[in-house]
Amino acid sequence: MADTDTDTDSGGGSGSSAPRKRADARRNQEALLEAAAAAFVESGVDAPVRDIAARAGMGVATIYRHFPTRADLIVAVYRHQVEACAEAGPTLLASSTSPHTALVRWIDLFVDFLVTKHGLAEAFQSDDAGFATLHAYFIDRLVPVCAELLDAAGAAGEIRRDIQALELMFGVGNLCIGANKDSRYDARRMVGVLLAGLRLH
Repeated sequence: MADTDTDTDSGGGSGSSAPRKRADARRNQEALLEAAAAAFVESGVDAPVRDIAARAGMGVATIYRHFPTRADLIVAVYRHQVEACAEAGPTLLASSTSPHTALVRWIDLFVDFLVTKHGLAEAFQSDDAGFATLHAYFIDRLVPVCAELLDAAGAAGEIRRDIQALELMFGVGNLCIGANKDSRYDARRMVGVLLAGLRLH
């Protein structure tokens, strides 16, 4: 299948076109990772590459150029999800009507991430060295973001202040286990109950 995606500068054009091409390449890669994440949630990490390419609106060869192996793609999806969640924290804190609202919205995004992460759980059980550092990366990037949101809401007098970020994240994570396996279980509702328990009345 021909690869029609252009993400490198051929060197024949003007220098001013290079930043635009790099920006296009970043957008293409982000679209690819979002498509792969959606496919993994729906069909697992063995989702056909052709299906991922179709979702992203690009050629199969583009995926293999960026990610030569499936493990490379899985790691990239995981990191992309972590980074999106990490970057959302400060943005929500700056734009929400209160720190508590920002915390609730961020936890909702975190739940979205956890559903994707549990979709990748089988892959993380493998012996592939590429997966070895991902859990530490997850903790290092997201715990400080959650802590900042908790501190802000606590300082505003909106929530109790004896809950640590790591234990809240573990609690939310445990509530999300099996979220897609039984339609009678609503993980988001249970996470809402947990968050309600943080409020000061």
